[in-house]
Amino acid sequence: MVMDVKTNTAQQTTPFAFPASADVVRDAPTQLFIGGEWVPASDGRTFAVADPATGEVIASVSDGDIADGISAVDAAEKAFAAWKATSPRRRSDVLMKCFQLVLEKAEWLAQLITVENGKALADARSEVAYAAEFFRWYAEEAVRAPGEFGPAPAGANHIIVNHEPIGIAVLVTPWNFPAAMATRKIAPALAAGCTCILKPAAETPLTALAIGEIMRQAGVPAGVVNIVTTKKAGPVVSAMLHDKRVRKLSFTGSTGVGRTLLREAADQVVSCSMELGGNAPFVVFDDADLETAVAGAMVAKMRNGGEACTAANRFYVQKGILAEFTRRFAEEMAALKVGPGLAPDTRLGPLITEAAVAKVERLVDDAIAKGARLVTGGSRLNGDGFYYPPTVLADVSPDAEILREEIFGPVAPVIAFETEDEVVRMANDTEYGLVSYVFSSDLKRALAVAGRLESGMVGINRGVVSDAAAPFGGMKQSGLGREGSHHGMLEYLETKYIAASW
Repeated sequence: MVMDVKTNTAQQTTPFAFPASADVVRDAPTQLFIGGEWVPASDGRTFAVADPATGEVIASVSDGDIADGISAVDAAEKAFAAWKATSPRRRSDVLMKCFQLVLEKAEWLAQLITVENGKALADARSEVAYAAEFFRWYAEEAVRAPGEFGPAPAGANHIIVNHEPIGIAVLVTPWNFPAAMATRKIAPALAAGCTCILKPAAETPLTALAIGEIMRQAGVPAGVVNIVTTKKAGPVVSAMLHDKRVRKLSFTGSTGVGRTLLREAADQVVSCSMELGGNAPFVVFDDADLETAVAGAMVAKMRNGGEACTAANRFYVQKGILAEFTRRFAEEMAALKVGPGLAPDTRLGPLITEAAVAKVERLVDDAIAKGARLVTGGSRLNGDGFYYPPTVLADVSPDAEILREEIFGPVAPVIAFETEDEVVRMANDTEYGLVSYVFSSDLKRALAVAGRLESGMVGINRGVVSDAAAPFGGMKQSGLGREGSHHGMLEYLETKYIAASW
């Protein structure tokens, strides 16, 4: 079954020839990974993992509890001294082997992501390539830990500055990029000499566990990486954060949960890196190349089906090209084929859960009730699974909830503007500040506007900013710290100053 987006009705077609979910998940680990071993939860409990394309259960995964979280901390502590003492070159070699093995298993990993997350296979393949790149980047960074040496100004001693691994790190990742968010945290932690415990999202645990097996095969020593899957995330993560041996937390997820974790981490003064929610503005000026702007809008909105913190959430278009941009954008959105992620012609898979569909539906209904005009899409699709069509809304009221909340779905609200000052004010009118997008043929103006936007990242004339070599992170309520680039490894290092005389 595929979906006709323009009419929002299900159409029967010739059955797709794509792998069955059961075949894809057959080789995926389903137990906890602690101390280099695959083990059941201490109380033997499991939880179900569903395929968003059908709603059917595809696997049962060990449901760890507080005891399992502390066992993982024990394993990380046992491995820490040796891994810290491991030469940077050896750490680099291990990470490079991880990179190579991910590439060897890329197609299976992509299919696994699609089966448990729902995203189109093309998106999943891109994610695997992105996830692998963090292993390669930090294999290269592992041998470049910074340091300083020089005379003190008074001349009485020398100043030596070293950077040491911060210690055991707890890594909490979301469901929308189950491979890339895991490697974006694990790779710099290991490059810096830290050991870690990964707590992946309960919606998509299989990909994280598969990454764990790949790392085991690559020669990562026992206990250096541990993975605890659980439906009891709050108590388990809290217990680990209150263990004095844990010195680092890296979290990607909602701002609300991030605030809670910051409070939890404060009790032991645990260093925190937070990559939180977004509400990205996408600004198109009259002088923008329209073809480039529409293509950029499609990437910025529909990468990962709109389920990304970097997804364009609010489309501000200058009045001179508003009608033409909206028409072309809606045509591109309506042309996307919706269906099961593994189907070869699918461009948009299902959302992650029924709750996700309900949220998107609520935001769209609220916008229409407040005067928005529906250009395409706008109503739930029939059939099994958690589908919502690509949707474009025009004439969106400033008080619509969709302009305040992170949509996390394939919906694009379009708002008109007249002046540069007006659009900057509207773009910055949010508690979030992760990423912004600016399209203009006038580079001087684009750079000036980028400088005025309150976000940690800005894309100019392009709809994607993510790169393993770039510092990823936000301002305001969108987080603390950076991931990727050399900055990402610094998050896992402590600075030590030595005053030496001889």
